[in-house]
Amino acid sequence: MTQYLINGLMLGGIYGLMAVAYSLVYGVLGLVNFAFGEIFMFGAFIALFAMNGQIPLVDTSIGFIDVGFPIALLVGVAAAGLLGVLVERVAYKPLRKAPILTMLIATIAASLTLRSAAQIVFGDGEQPFPNPVSGNGIEILGATVQPLDLVIMAIGLAVMIVLSLGIGRTPLGRAIRATAQDADTARLMGISVDRVIVWTFLIGSALAGLAGILYASKYQFVDPTMGFVPSLKALVAAVVGGIGNVPGAFVGGILIGLIEALAGGYIPGGSAWRDVIVFVALGAMLWIRPQGLFGVRVVERA
Repeated sequence: MTQYLINGLMLGGIYGLMAVAYSLVYGVLGLVNFAFGEIFMFGAFIALFAMNGQIPLVDTSIGFIDVGFPIALLVGVAAAGLLGVLVERVAYKPLRKAPILTMLIATIAASLTLRSAAQIVFGDGEQPFPNPVSGNGIEILGATVQPLDLVIMAIGLAVMIVLSLGIGRTPLGRAIRATAQDADTARLMGISVDRVIVWTFLIGSALAGLAGILYASKYQFVDPTMGFVPSLKALVAAVVGGIGNVPGAFVGGILIGLIEALAGGYIPGGSAWRDVIVFVALGAMLWIRPQGLFGVRVVERA
């Protein structure tokens, strides 16, 4: 039980970071950005290239910075954030006044475009990702905890605390909350809604890139399709926690991680069925509490 709980907390921290990314963008634009799965993948690739010192391009390669994991992590997170802003500027901003279904289709198109581009440029196969934290496992209540698991949980918790404080106590955080509540009124109050949207995509995409790097570190591989399933589970986590609610989205990620780990451990054949069990949990949540655990029922959005 202890081993499954620790595994669930580690995996839930990764899902939680991505769920927060979904909640931030949804809170401001009312939009589910399906391209986060590819930004998740892109951040992991860039961190790998930074550690390898080269970027493979089709049949050749070009030189790149050669640094250790901490700097590579920052480079990957920054690159993911910038990619998210670029996608928003190119694909989403021109459609901002279009029906929400049009923007939703645009996010799917952006996701497929980024995935196909990665397959063409970086290759379609898996590439090994080194374990950045070496060392022997630590015994805790009969469970073996790897140092990397502790690092992942610590990073997830630290980022969540900093983000919650930033949204609650900084001018940018207040601007994000005001825009999420009523963009038109926020604009009348002198808030630059366009700047808030840029910052929201930057922060959300950086979180998705960080989640991708941690995921690649744990499972020690990267490939162009690696973000598809984790992004769907993170979306489930955001809905379970209450999409649009940042702390709730992170808690939802922890719950989904725990459900997946416990299902894989205790249900016969659970490893093959754990993805199904996660989506069954989503269906149950939508039936029992459609607004999520921490969400508020909204009759009509402003």
